[in-house]
Amino acid sequence: MKRRPCAPRHDWKETARKCGFRFHTIDGDPYWDESICYQFSLREIEDDIEDPTQELHGLCLDLVDEVCQSQELLERLAIPPAHRDLVRDSWRAREPHLYGRMDFSYDGHGPAKLYELNYDTPTALYESAFFQWMWMEEMVGRRELPAHADQYNRIQEDLIDVFRFLRKRLEWTDAPESPAFVFTAVDESDEDRGTVQYLQDLANQAGFRTRYLPLDGIGVDALGRFTDLQDEVIQACFKLYPWEDAFGDEYAKFLRKSPTLFLEPPWKAILSNKGILPLLWERHSGHPNLLPSRFDPDPTGTLDNGWVRKPFFSREGANVHISTTTGHEMNVAGPYEGGPCILQEYHPLPSFDGRYAVIGSWVIADRASGLGVREDDTLVTRDTSRFVPHVIL
Repeated sequence: MKRRPCAPRHDWKETARKCGFRFHTIDGDPYWDESICYQFSLREIEDDIEDPTQELHGLCLDLVDEVCQSQELLERLAIPPAHRDLVRDSWRAREPHLYGRMDFSYDGHGPAKLYELNYDTPTALYESAFFQWMWMEEMVGRRELPAHADQYNRIQEDLIDVFRFLRKRLEWTDAPESPAFVFTAVDESDEDRGTVQYLQDLANQAGFRTRYLPLDGIGVDALGRFTDLQDEVIQACFKLYPWEDAFGDEYAKFLRKSPTLFLEPPWKAILSNKGILPLLWERHSGHPNLLPSRFDPDPTGTLDNGWVRKPFFSREGANVHISTTTGHEMNVAGPYEGGPCILQEYHPLPSFDGRYAVIGSWVIADRASGLGVREDDTLVTRDTSRFVPHVIL
């Protein structure tokens, strides 16, 4: 694994605009950065990223099954009592799921270390699945990369396959009166809307009739069923909206009896919760891809190399607190104060040319499918951290 300079395409912004990549620049600074790329060997990808991702995913699903059979574990994860049956029933029915992302620290040497799971509302999908693949193909075509260059990236194909599976499972028809598969997000966020509309396009390719609906456009009819702006009952809905927020929403009381099939399903509330990390460590202590983790506060055990405190439900590095054995302290502000937290052993991101890179390893349904790399000038990856492409050589 190494960081290598690249010549940016002179027309990359115009290409991004034509492709609908509206959030390629954030607050005047590039979010997409093709002035460099990360180069991996095939062995690094297969042995150090893909195989551990697949193994950890299996361990996570085993833990979901255990949690759903335990009132104590649901309580430890702060799943609200009013919605525990919803979560349990969703898992027992094996409601289908679409995707997730594991974030790893990895430098090409030694095992990748899992930082956290983004298994409910992960973003950086479009740029991982589509735009970096297009970049590689164009760079090969312009002879900026060798013809044998490759990329660990089956993400888009696997997503379409999952939508095709869902279409068969739901017995969706081509009839004009068939319901629309609704895709929703907070409309004010370019990144969220772009992610959802990308998934909507893939669902269209799989044969669904779809409709985009801003989150605040969802209503409820007299029977307590979720409806769209045409008062059509929503049969299936992909929502880029965290379950922990949905549980506290004014419409939460309708979730239990709703006939709507949600992606991601309610059981993903277990895996999108950072409390899953100490539970994994308790059951698989010493696993080469896991970092020692515990609930905070916890009077037992120590973390010898310093610690990182993370709220259960934080995102994009918000409210992270780092404390090292050398006395270095780092606090990131955010909106997640006051909730339960975990402590994870301090394991810094690798530095490449003064930039800190995190590996986002994608799981589509139950298959490890590809990766994306984010960079930041600090040890904490945030929503403004740059996305950079990768190649296998």
